[in-house]
Amino acid sequence: MRAEFHADLAEVNYLLVSMADAARTAMRQAAAALLNGDQTSADLVRQGDEQVDALYRQVEDKVYALLARQAPVASDLRAVITSLHVATDLERMGDLAEHIAEVAQRRYPALAVAEELRPVMRDMADVADRIAGKITEVLSTTDATRAAELERDDDAMDDLHRQLFALMLGTAWRHGVEAAIDGALLGRYFERYADHAVNAGHQIFYLVTGEVAATG
Repeated sequence: MRAEFHADLAEVNYLLVSMADAARTAMRQAAAALLNGDQTSADLVRQGDEQVDALYRQVEDKVYALLARQAPVASDLRAVITSLHVATDLERMGDLAEHIAEVAQRRYPALAVAEELRPVMRDMADVADRIAGKITEVLSTTDATRAAELERDDDAMDDLHRQLFALMLGTAWRHGVEAAIDGALLGRYFERYADHAVNAGHQIFYLVTGEVAATG
């Protein structure tokens, strides 16, 4: 029975890695749509989010089946519940990538990002990609040390978020309210994308160590 349980749990983890890969790809495509005006990439983001959603439903179904069939306790129960929490964060990451692509599509053929904001926004996209890659690695290896590193990566995203607002609230801002609203929304989407990756990392850290990850 335990062999069957661990085989089922391994399948759930495979689905989570696939979700993380899909959420990373969606963010890459969303960034291309946003910063390059690439409409093909914007269209692909929606397809990617549908894939993430479908994988989430598979994880949910398998988790509920495991709970009903195996009635796990102690560390086994922790592993099952952790999987569901991680899946929820990954599903939200896919949604946030889609939100970014939607902003890009609303402003097409113009770019949704004012010229002064593009370097910071590009850096935010790079940090989001790095964080998404790391959460995929953490899920594949259950490496608690790498999971803990996500907190520092998120600090870099928070710094960029502050830089973004400093530009929009500065006296040199010349693009008006609408562009500032777009910038604020986009900054929030990138920041929350990173937050959900960090939340997933915290779950893996707890699964491996039994301890709650320190937050800075």
